[in-house]
Amino acid sequence: MEIRRDDPTAPHVADLLAHHLRELRGVMAEHAFALDATGLSAPDVTFWTAWRGDALAGFGALKQLDAAHGEVKSMRAAPAARGTGIGRAMLNHIIAEARARGYTRLSLETGTAPLHAPAVALYRSAGFVSCEAFADYRPSPHNQFLKLEFPA
Repeated sequence: MEIRRDDPTAPHVADLLAHHLRELRGVMAEHAFALDATGLSAPDVTFWTAWRGDALAGFGALKQLDAAHGEVKSMRAAPAARGTGIGRAMLNHIIAEARARGYTRLSLETGTAPLHAPAVALYRSAGFVSCEAFADYRPSPHNQFLKLEFPA
């Protein structure tokens, strides 16, 4: 498996990103904050894809909120790659990048629907704990917030 920096507007990302957005917006509509290709292309966002051979296995992104705080964005494993460790590998990659940048905190927003339970379990297994809403998010019954703090 290989993780590499990539372009979220690239044709090889389009189908998986569309699937990701469709699924989230179908469950949470007005509470889905996943970024589309334009949002994932913003200068404060770094986007990676995960590959098994020449097959796209997933993607993930890291958004810089400030000099010491990053946000995990839009992690997704391809349907055929679920349960193969792609999510954990991408999360570990994002955590390592956050540490390398000198961040002291990594946060994320995710849903509360059963669809999100595997992702929440992954985040918690990596040390993320519940926290208050951050950045421009507002709490609702449809979302939850997690953080991972790094020693200074």
